[in-house]
Amino acid sequence: MSNTEFQDIETSEPQGTTFDFRGFLFKALNLWKLVLFSIGIALIIAYLINIRKENIYRLDSLISVESEQNPFFTANTSISFNWGGVSGKVGKIITTIRTRTHNEKVVDSLQFYMDYLVQGKYRMVDIYKSSPYEVVLDKTQGQLLGQPIGIRFVNDNEFDIFIDFDKPSKSVHRYGNKDIYNVNVPIGAFSQRFKLGEQISLPFFNGIIKQRDGKRIISGSEFYMRFHFFDGIVRNFQYAVKITPFAGSSSVLQLTMSGTNKSKIVDYLNTTAAILSRTELERKNQYATNTIKFIDSSLAAVDTSLKLFNDEMNAFRKQNKVFNVSQEMTELSSKLKAIELQKEEGESKLNYLNSLEQYLRTKTDYTNIAAPTSVGITEGNILNSVAKITTLAIERQNLAYTTKEGSVLFEDLDRRIDSEKNVLLETIDATKRTISLQLNTINRNIAGYEAQLSTLPEDEQQYLRIQRKLDISQEAYNVYQAKRSEAAIVKAANVSDITVVDAAKDIGNGPIGPNKSLNYMMALMVGFFTPMFFIFVIFLLDNTIHGSDEVERLSNIPILGLVGKYNYPNNLVVFEKPKSAVSESFRSIRSSLQFFYKKKGLDHRGHTLMITSSVSGEGKTFCAINVATVYALSGKKTILLGLDLRKPKIFGDFNIQNDLGMVNYLIGEATLAEVTHSSHIENLDVIPSGPVPPNPSELLMGDAMAPLMEQLRQSYDIIVLDTPPLGLVTDALELTQYADATIFMIRLDYTKKGMLALVNAKYRVGEVKNISFVLNFYKHKTNHNYGYGYGYGYGYGYGVYGNAYHENDDPSLIKRIRRFIRRL
Repeated sequence: MSNTEFQDIETSEPQGTTFDFRGFLFKALNLWKLVLFSIGIALIIAYLINIRKENIYRLDSLISVESEQNPFFTANTSISFNWGGVSGKVGKIITTIRTRTHNEKVVDSLQFYMDYLVQGKYRMVDIYKSSPYEVVLDKTQGQLLGQPIGIRFVNDNEFDIFIDFDKPSKSVHRYGNKDIYNVNVPIGAFSQRFKLGEQISLPFFNGIIKQRDGKRIISGSEFYMRFHFFDGIVRNFQYAVKITPFAGSSSVLQLTMSGTNKSKIVDYLNTTAAILSRTELERKNQYATNTIKFIDSSLAAVDTSLKLFNDEMNAFRKQNKVFNVSQEMTELSSKLKAIELQKEEGESKLNYLNSLEQYLRTKTDYTNIAAPTSVGITEGNILNSVAKITTLAIERQNLAYTTKEGSVLFEDLDRRIDSEKNVLLETIDATKRTISLQLNTINRNIAGYEAQLSTLPEDEQQYLRIQRKLDISQEAYNVYQAKRSEAAIVKAANVSDITVVDAAKDIGNGPIGPNKSLNYMMALMVGFFTPMFFIFVIFLLDNTIHGSDEVERLSNIPILGLVGKYNYPNNLVVFEKPKSAVSESFRSIRSSLQFFYKKKGLDHRGHTLMITSSVSGEGKTFCAINVATVYALSGKKTILLGLDLRKPKIFGDFNIQNDLGMVNYLIGEATLAEVTHSSHIENLDVIPSGPVPPNPSELLMGDAMAPLMEQLRQSYDIIVLDTPPLGLVTDALELTQYADATIFMIRLDYTKKGMLALVNAKYRVGEVKNISFVLNFYKHKTNHNYGYGYGYGYGYGYGVYGNAYHENDDPSLIKRIRRFIRRL
């Protein structure tokens, strides 16, 4: 520091504490090895992850969802079926693919609860259809859960099953009814030989292992099979298939699936499409199937009646002669048969309506209603109501896959179904009344025709009666048989609304993961930012002073000089190493002090200089000895007073005894001449502290101190006061009245920032005057000011001095860790 920079201190507040970005940057640069090491470790971890992680592939397929019209269903078809519309089918398909029921069918059909494995370099690898063998499971027996079962091929026809059990009981899964139970197994290594195609019955495995078509078995090769919990596998696949509209089309869906085995992905997507198509066709044919069942039951009844009437006619003909009935009576009988056929049709309609009414009142699932047209009901209101109820019932059934019972959606559907059901019941009641009136009219007509026939002989009447019944039953049978054939043809010719546009296929697609480049980028970022974060935290928590710029920011007190770090066995650096950079530092401090004394008009002899610090270990005694030495070497008559009465120290470097000193003089036990020692340095006298007193502060405040200082001013040019730390005890404050100038020592990377606030406060209230800072342990590379600095320094042990005020300062492990972090 130049002399012109030393000036009076203004009383303005120092600049507030802000984040020192430049300091943080230098801290990070100083720890570049740590950052580089962290990045290296992160990249190594990323590399290990990349080589160990299985490749992930993505395949897709396309399906079309359309309302396919049956080619046999025309306007001339007598039976009306409600196939539903295309509206809502896409949403239903998307919902179905994500249901547990659908995925259970797919997983069960593909047996994806069993893995075919081979031991890879880093993990078990699923080889699926690439295995040279296949397993035919006995689903009525249990299979071991979780633990791989080894298969070692001895030759082309024999193999060993081996496994090692650590417990006497293991869980097995029976995939037929999905039960899980425990079985007893032998503890330790198990191995048993079997032949290909042989039935295997073990406590932990039941099935047949046979050679896969087109695969060759290599002797000595080892494989494994592993079984999983069925419901767990279903959960894994339940949301594995992603469904999106293809190219903006509302009726073409793209099914996409990702996984580690492309063959499994292909099979799962194609099986999903196949099961969807089959299920949709079954659901679409449900109305027709119900109608066929109804017609079959009616046919059975008519067939029974036809056989009875046929037997009755044969029996009548055996007992009686064949009669020739007149043409008039034959026509009358034909009319009667036609009317009775109308009666039969009416009764069939009435029976259907009664059954439908009972079904609606007693059932809650309305998806099994037969078509009303199957019995000749053409009433539009009934047909429309039945179609609406069936549609709503199917919609409710689909909603049950994804929505919990009690939802407002169910409530809305139930209200609509109940409303339509009430309308249908009223329509049924009205239609039944109409049919009943028609039947009454038919019965009266039948009675009239029978009255006309009653004029015939009894045998002829009996013959005509049996013939009419036989003809009516035959005609009813023919009608039902025709309707059944028609319904069966329509059902057989029906096609699913779901068709596969493009099946999933492995065409050599490359993997989509893991993204190795991204992993390396993430590792680079984590490796860089993790140590930077810790450096940032340490920097924020670090409350020590590291450079002159921090001092200037925290205090307006000027910096008098800088003293570097220098390794030397004692404190007499200036005397014993006069050409060192440290000696130049103290000469610079001497010049600045001379400028200060001159500027203050202190031209008299006996300039006093007090040297203090915030706490122990900051170098005030070292500075006091060397400042006194540099003045003495310049020809100034100098005296060094050891006023740190609590921990005497300066006597050791001058090879003098501490038996007599300031304490003895202040209590009147010795004269000034008796306590003053001439050192081996020319022009430098030393008064040590003397024995440690019980009341150091009271001695320094005593009446003997002022006359002593006045006497020393008359005898010496420079009086250097080595005082106790200002931040620990009040002794130094008692001595400021005798000091023309005060040096406050700041040891970089040691002195706390809060101590500067303490000094600022004491200066503002006038407790200390003419104070300036000297920075100790200065290192050019860690300072943020590039204008000055020496790059040299000294070093000596401060631990002894520090114990002056911390008698039991044996650093614990935590303190050592803290010191290490501070050094970072």
